[in-house]
Amino acid sequence: MPPGGYPEPMDAHDERGTTMTGVEPDRLDDQQLMKELETIHRTRHDTLLYGSNGALRAHNDRMAQLEGEYLRRNPRRPVAAGRTREGARERSAANATTPTTPGT
Repeated sequence: MPPGGYPEPMDAHDERGTTMTGVEPDRLDDQQLMKELETIHRTRHDTLLYGSNGALRAHNDRMAQLEGEYLRRNPRRPVAAGRTREGARERSAANATTPTTPGT
């Protein structure tokens, strides 16, 4: 028995260094996938600011898995014009030429 009184784990069950990632995204139904995406996006900011490097790495991996599955299922999802590069350029150009009234 090693120091501390705990027996050595069996190799077949040794999970040190592995990350729990949850259910594989392709096994989630559409509603579960959306719930997972909402949760991971809601917790993103706190994980970035306050999570350990390992927690941030796990968060990145899980988010990429979930978002990849969403995109795989929705290849023709609607895209808002303002969320494209061209739409952003038009928005910037419109803001640059719009006169502003002092005091508003």
